[in-house]
Amino acid sequence: MNTRLWLALALGVAASLGLGAERSAFEAFHQAIQNGDRATVSAYLKRGMDPNLVDEQGQPALVGAVRAGDLDTLAALLKAGAKVNRRTPHGDSAIMVAALGGRLDMVKLLRKFGAEINHAGWTPLLYAATNGHDEVVDFLLESGADVASKAPNGVTALMMAVRGAHRETARLLLEHGADPQARTESGATALQWAESKGLKEIAAMLRAAGAPD
Repeated sequence: MNTRLWLALALGVAASLGLGAERSAFEAFHQAIQNGDRATVSAYLKRGMDPNLVDEQGQPALVGAVRAGDLDTLAALLKAGAKVNRRTPHGDSAIMVAALGGRLDMVKLLRKFGAEINHAGWTPLLYAATNGHDEVVDFLLESGADVASKAPNGVTALMMAVRGAHRETARLLLEHGADPQARTESGATALQWAESKGLKEIAAMLRAAGAPD
């Protein structure tokens, strides 16, 4: 579809929904996503709105649906052909945002549509571990997430779990083979972080797993 035809269609959708000529159909579409207005989003999609449009901040519609916490809108966008691995300008994909927020239902749905979980940089596993979302961490690990993956600064999921004082998350990661001896680019270890925060139980668990003093 060429640009002029698409623009005409988009504006036609806005008019049919009574949104007014002064309001951009694109803005209205993303506003509906942010508001969790599934009926309006579905109406746009049925009339041909591109599910891969990004908002003024470069945020893909899928990411907007995740941040709005609307599973049905997320599903509608995916079924309409939204690119599941498209990222924000900051590098976050929909599944990364869902993992950070502990939305296991969304993580599962996005995986069903092919969302990547292993890639360079921050990953869904790192994000889930950061906030101690054990169910999401467990699902990602069982789905093949690399427990040894590192952020650009060398931080691991285990380190992020320790940093947040998430004992059960740290235990889960260790059970799946997380390396307690791993170091960041600056040389810090999970044990050092645990001790600096006075997390005695986590520190003992790390030592038992082989973390060096």
